[in-house]
Amino acid sequence: AGGGSVQEYTASPRLPCVPQQLKSLLMVVVAVVFLVVLVGAFLLLGLHLTETHAETVLRMSIEGLGAQGPPQHLSMSRKERIGTFAVAEGRNSSALLVYDYGKLLVSYRSWLHRVCFITRVDEDNLPGLDAVTEVFQAPAVSPQGEGKAGAEPLADRSILGTTANVLCSSVPIYWT
Repeated sequence: AGGGSVQEYTASPRLPCVPQQLKSLLMVVVAVVFLVVLVGAFLLLGLHLTETHAETVLRMSIEGLGAQGPPQHLSMSRKERIGTFAVAEGRNSSALLVYDYGKLLVSYRSWLHRVCFITRVDEDNLPGLDAVTEVFQAPAVSPQGEGKAGAEPLADRSILGTTANVLCSSVPIYWT
């Protein structure tokens, strides 16, 4: 019937085709990069969680499980093999406690009583922070203002490490 014309549609020009092998390679590369980023993110998350857990455990071991009383701060030196703790002594005073693992000595510097106490420790049985603090703080000074009852003055400071020598340089030192 009416001599209609058929319009012919021509295909639009195609962009150059990417070969199938190149598409597969590109998808594999994208998948590998995604996996590497994902694994890296999980490793960083694990590292962060481990570090946070270690800090929490250290804080709990220093402050105690109840976290009663003022916090105690720790400083470590691998070179000198020492650990230094700032501990509370009374209401408005503090003391420094130095574990010298190289010389097997524990030094206690009381700022309230202006005196230092030194004790020798056993390598196989190092006392805990609470035990050492109790020993040094009870009673810290004799009624005469000297060292503890039964404590002997230290004559030779050369046996002390550098940190203990500096810490106790201006006050009398007593063995306990």
